[in-house]
Amino acid sequence: MMSSTGVYDVAWYTTAISSILLRTSAFIFLRWIPGHHFPPVIYSLFAIYLPSFWYTLVNTAPFEVVADILRVETRDAVPEDVLDVDARYANGNADPGKELVVEEEIDLVERDPRTLRTLMTGLPSPTSNLWSIMTLLLNAALVLMSFDLVNRATFLYPSHDLSMARVGYVSDRTASIVFREPEAARLPIYASYRYADAPLAGGVVVDTSWKAAGEVGWVDERTDFTGTFEITGLKPDTRYQWTVNNETGFFTTAPRIGQVSTRAENHNTFTFVHSSCIKLNFPYNPLSHPLSAPGLRHLSDALKGLKAQFMLFLGDFIYIDVPGGQGRTLEDYRRNYRQVYASPDWPDAAKELPWIHVYDDHEIQNDWDGNTTSVFPAANDPYEHYHISANPPAVRKGETYFSFTQGPATFFMLDTRRYRSPNDNTNGSDPITGDPTKTMLGAQQLSDLLAWLQRPEPQGVKWKILVSSVPFTKNWWFGAQDTWRGYLGERQIILEAMWDVGLKGGIGVVILSGDRHEFAATAFPPPPPNGKEEIIGLGPIGVGAQPLAGFAPDTALLTPDAKSSLRTKRKRWPLSATVHEFSVSPLSMFYLPVRTYTESSTSEEYLSDVCIKYIPDGNSKFGAVSISNPVTSDQSILNYKLFVDGVETWSYMITTTTPPDLKGGG
Repeated sequence: MMSSTGVYDVAWYTTAISSILLRTSAFIFLRWIPGHHFPPVIYSLFAIYLPSFWYTLVNTAPFEVVADILRVETRDAVPEDVLDVDARYANGNADPGKELVVEEEIDLVERDPRTLRTLMTGLPSPTSNLWSIMTLLLNAALVLMSFDLVNRATFLYPSHDLSMARVGYVSDRTASIVFREPEAARLPIYASYRYADAPLAGGVVVDTSWKAAGEVGWVDERTDFTGTFEITGLKPDTRYQWTVNNETGFFTTAPRIGQVSTRAENHNTFTFVHSSCIKLNFPYNPLSHPLSAPGLRHLSDALKGLKAQFMLFLGDFIYIDVPGGQGRTLEDYRRNYRQVYASPDWPDAAKELPWIHVYDDHEIQNDWDGNTTSVFPAANDPYEHYHISANPPAVRKGETYFSFTQGPATFFMLDTRRYRSPNDNTNGSDPITGDPTKTMLGAQQLSDLLAWLQRPEPQGVKWKILVSSVPFTKNWWFGAQDTWRGYLGERQIILEAMWDVGLKGGIGVVILSGDRHEFAATAFPPPPPNGKEEIIGLGPIGVGAQPLAGFAPDTALLTPDAKSSLRTKRKRWPLSATVHEFSVSPLSMFYLPVRTYTESSTSEEYLSDVCIKYIPDGNSKFGAVSISNPVTSDQSILNYKLFVDGVETWSYMITTTTPPDLKGGG
């Protein structure tokens, strides 16, 4: 049986360890990574902490022994005045003897309250009930804040009464507006617009009267009370004001295809911004509105000087699985979309900025690779009503990847979730030939992408911009299977098509991506003409994996030398064909405290993914892309600016060039 001292020691250590682990877990959960694993851990640690804290508190002595003096002496067993009258001892008849006397003197002092230890470890103070209560309340507060982050927005701010409208895709002639109106008394919904530019020079009279843009007579729960207007007949590069019921804002139409804006405030540039990842009220602040988004405030402030044409949002607009405590029903997904639009920080970020979207995994489920099964229909419903309905036109009807051309750039917005093969812990390439053994895009989307890369562009269109929700580079080693690092065979096909664009000259290729909660700029130079080629097919391909149909020859019929040539026989591209990627996130979320990006290659002589810049820190990051086409030059200039927590932190410039007449090898 354990002694009382042994029980006390166990309780003391249990209190300290559970408290320290609770505080560490809560700090990570509330400030760094709001993973769904943390809340049950925090609650369990607190359940362990409470009884051990109480036992330690009531059994901790408030005093400390500083001296313990033991005195031992002898004295007469019978006092002398008794000897004279006691017949037994009178006249010396008997010896009464001696007795042993033991006296103990203990000096006590009140123990130090150990204030710092109490507050740092969660242990009770030996003498101060005040500090004991304070450290207990600190742990209780961390538990309550964790509970608050998980549940307050879900149960107290479902945003059923959200009434909103925002601008989506704006071309040089049209604009899309998506709205939500749950109040039947406000139906039908009317949209209007008017010319909002300054008066033209020379006294030219401009019609600034309001014009009707349409009417929607009824919306209901089938679309979560959303609808869409399309305004047509607009003029290029012109500012308009719009109104839908009580909502109003502004947009500027795109310049004509092949041109940049001639508006004075745009300084002969075409500018847009991009980012991804929004988690409301994170990092957590108990005094903030539960639907607040600090990153949206940073974006709103920066927009005053950027004059951006639109926001290209690259996924994780919601986090259905973070921080947990949420279901996977249709209403759960819809509620998360409503809450972002109900954020008090949303209006300023969208009042003059159109938003267009792709989705990523957290709109469905972390690292989603289940195609259209399981929860996908429920997840896709609000994405369709709130985002696709106001997006650029789909490349093919019914598909969820998009393409459009504005000013000096043409865009292809990939769907990297709906069509991908499962993440099977391989790199997605045959170890002998390098051919793809799995796909991220699916055959049709890949075919459409390659056709987009190969097509000629109108005069003045100088950039092809590929939009991917996940990084194209393989330099991110953490969670690599979810990125293009897990699909290297298909990636190589796309890279070679991009280098072909550079081989023709006059048009540059840029990739924009998000997802990693960090920033990195990466260059993909073509292999050197006379050097050793990069071998793509390294690593296992998985049991039963086979090259995808249409991508590979029948390698069983090839000689070993022929097999080797398949992975080394490449075109010879000029260095000017180098492709650049800018991957940035989050807009308003956490950043990883661990560095996860490292230059990597599969060749000792050729670095395939070259790090230009890596900036991991910052809870809010977004990039601004500005394109200019100088009239006195054949080159087009793309200037990239990175904003971290609202401050411009880094910039980089690339240009298109006309490469030498270097024909590809056979």
